[in-house]
Order: sequence, then structure tokens, then C-alpha cells
Amino acid sequence: MAKKLIQKLMHKFIPDPEVIKRHKSLQFLGTKLHDPNLWHLNRRSISLAFAVGLFFAWVPTPTQMAFAAAAAIYFRANLPVSVALVWVTNPLTMPPLFYFAYQVGLWFLNQPAAESFDFSLLGDVWQPFLTGCLIMGVTSSTAGYFGMQAFWVYHVKTKWATRHEHPRFVRFQNFQANVWRR
Repeated sequence: MAKKLIQKLMHKFIPDPEVIKRHKSLQFLGTKLHDPNLWHLNRRSISLAFAVGLFFAWVPTPTQMAFAAAAAIYFRANLPVSVALVWVTNPLTMPPLFYFAYQVGLWFLNQPAAESFDFSLLGDVWQPFLTGCLIMGVTSSTAGYFGMQAFWVYHVKTKWATRHEHPRFVRFQNFQANVWRR
């Protein structure tokens, strides 16, 4: 059910992989875009996509999506999911999340808060801010990877348990039991 919903959303919003593979400006990638893990939904590619996307969501540059796409191709993660997860930090969520990263960096570096909150690279804010972004990127990436692994296993186990309760399966088991009694 969840897989079908994700596939429906992907087909609605994401261009066809064949169109992307033939795009003129992406020809420099060669056959790297032909890897099936970049486009299929399986446990490995989705878990890696969560790790890549959530890591690059904490990178404070305007090229987050390009970095996430390059890392997805390199690690053979699901390309659309990893690029979409970068939007966890969008213009609405960026100020509170990056302020939280700044606070984490201050705590990790054991520094007091800066007097003036100037985000120029020459101010006192950049070092705790980037440290906090790195810590939050690694933490959320690790949590996303193992969280998706656990969710996938839980989903498969639940689906198998439901399958065994299906009336067709019960009838098949009764049929097998009657055949073995003969």
C-alpha cells in the first residue's frame, strides 16, 4: 500500500527516468544514470536515499539538491527520494533548524553565544554553526538510514502476517492438510 502510494506520487511529480537519461545536459554522467537502484524502491536504495537526503538537508548552501543528486548517484541510492528529502530544510523550516544547529555547535564546542548574531563568514557564528550543521547532518543521516531499515522490516513482517490471515491462504492450508492426510 505505501509502496504503491509512493510510486503514484513519483510518477505524478517526477519525470520519466528514460527522459532524464537521454537529457542533453546529463550526458556527461554516461551510463551511471542507468543503474536501476537510482529509480527503484527497495530497502537498500531507499535507506541510502534517506541517509543522503537528510545529510545534505543540513548543508547550508543553495546547491543542496545538486550535492544530494551527486551523492545519490555515487552511493547508488534512490535519486528522486534523496533529492526530495533535501527539502526538509525549506525557507520556512530553515531558520529554526539552523538556529538549533547553531545551538548544538555552541554546546559541542563549549562556547558562549555570540553577542551579535551576524551570519557573515568572518563573524563569531560560523564555526559553531557549521559544526552544529555537521553534527545534525550525521545524526539525522544515521537515524534516517536505520529508521528506514527498521520501518521496511516492520512493514514486510506486518504484510507477511496479514497474508497468512487472508482467507485464500487459510483455505490453501486446509487443502494441504487434507491432501497429506490421504
